[in-house]
Order: sequence, then C-alpha cells, then structure tokens
Amino acid sequence: MSSVCMALPPLRGTSQPQGSLADFIWFRTGGPAEWLVRPDDVQSLAAFLAALDPETPVLPVGVGSNLIVRDGGVPGVVVRLPKAMAKVSIEPGNRVRAGGAAMGISVASAARDAGIAGLEFLRGIPGTVGGAVRMNAGAYGRDTSNILVEITLVTRDGTVETWPAARLGYTYRHSELPEGAIVVEALFEGVPGDPATIGAEMDRIAAEREASQPLRSRTGGSTFKNPEGHKAWALIDAAGCRGLRRGDAQVSEKHCNFLLNLGNASSADIEALGEEVRAKVKAHSGVELEWEIQRIGVLK
Repeated sequence: MSSVCMALPPLRGTSQPQGSLADFIWFRTGGPAEWLVRPDDVQSLAAFLAALDPETPVLPVGVGSNLIVRDGGVPGVVVRLPKAMAKVSIEPGNRVRAGGAAMGISVASAARDAGIAGLEFLRGIPGTVGGAVRMNAGAYGRDTSNILVEITLVTRDGTVETWPAARLGYTYRHSELPEGAIVVEALFEGVPGDPATIGAEMDRIAAEREASQPLRSRTGGSTFKNPEGHKAWALIDAAGCRGLRRGDAQVSEKHCNFLLNLGNASSADIEALGEEVRAKVKAHSGVELEWEIQRIGVLK
C-alpha cells in the first residue's frame, strides 16, 4: 500500500491518514488504513461519499470482531460509524430500531426491557448492527434475516436508501449488500414476550458463550462457516488441529473454530494457520471449509 495518502473531500467528522486498525480489532494485528474516517452523522457520510473519487475503495468496519486485517494495511477509506449512530429505540409493533454502530447486546437488552422476544440471540453476536446485517450474523439457531424488517444504507455514491430485508438476498452468513455500501440503521421485529423469560434466555446464551468460547483472548470469533450437515469445530478437532500453532497464532483448545493471537502473532501467521487448518480438514474428511472471518487489506 502506498505510504502517500490521497486527498479527501471535506468531512464533518475526523479523517486520519494511516489510521491504526490494530488498536481496536479483536486480533490486535494488521496494518493501517490509508484513511480512517469517522463521520459525524448520516448526512456528513453521504456528502463525503458523494464527493469521494469513485475509484477509491470504501470499507465499513465496526468493532473488528470477525476480521483479519492483513499486515500491508487497507488501501482507500475505512469508515467507522460514531457512537451517535449507535442509538436504539422501541417502536410500535414489537419493533426495535438501531443505529449501524449499535452493539448486538444493546439491541437485545432494549428488546428485553420492552418485552420483545425473538432477538435474544443478538446477545451472542459480539459485533455491530451494521456488521450483523452485512454478514447475516447468527447464533443459537437464529440469524439476522429472521428478525430484519428493513435497513437504511448509504451507497458508495452517497445516496441514502431504505431497503426491505428481502432485497438483501440473504443466505447463510451472506448478503447481497453492495460493495462500499454502509448500513447506518436497521429495523428489527420480534414478538411479545415476558421480560424475565427473555432475560433468562439472554443469561443462558451469555453463560454458554463464556463456557465454550475463548472470549477473553485476542481472537476473531468463528473462523469458518459450518458446512452443510457438519459443525466446523468438530471437523477441525477430528483433523487433529486442536491447539495447533504457527508462531503465536494458535487454534483454540477451548473451541476449535476460534483462532487466537497469543501475543505477537502477525495477521500473516493467523491467516496461514487458518489455511493449514483448511488443508488438514480437507485431507481428513474431504470437506472444504469456507472462511467466515472477513480478510481485508494487502499482504506485506
């Protein structure tokens, strides 16, 4: 990636050249963004994208909980939404409206307090609403497509649009959200429920995650998608990869579908370990694991 940053159009917010991504993504690895941009609000984001050279790549990043940023950094513009775009509110009809920067736990908690059931699984999604919408994030038998009504997005050319959920073409851990588009708001719908019962289910999800996943480690969440008819972790375990290491990158001994940075791993170490796991699983079971973690940027 070029060390000379391009000129950017004016922005209400902040624009940081060579902005660190390793400071906040969960693995704490990887190179910088050519520009790390934080708009003040939807209008400033839309105006900025409309004026930005259309050849410049744009990538939205939430909290980086399911992301490998390669060591060479990310060309173009990386957009992080501000806390002002993390608001959550309740609407009639058992609906919850959430900003793109809101965390899953915030949405689930607001729904619980309002007696809206069906969103409990968001307690187990460690990312933002924008990321959950883009990748159809899910856990505990449900996913985003089950509860999404519509989204508001800013397209790469700066147009603000509202899309019904059906337009996203959801499949397992995938949507047809256009490249460079940024989800700034989502409307979810649940069903009436008892707050105490909803809270108990959220507590169960939290306890199960704590017991089964390496939550206190530098990790990137679920590494590979579950192939049809299989659990990725079981395939990885059967191929003898539990605890497998490459430098300071390791397959978690607690949950085989999590990769860890034990301290000084590079993104290249982590990605290479993932590819080694894929090769071993393919050789053992014939199943081709598909990455769930998004890998962005350029190799160093």
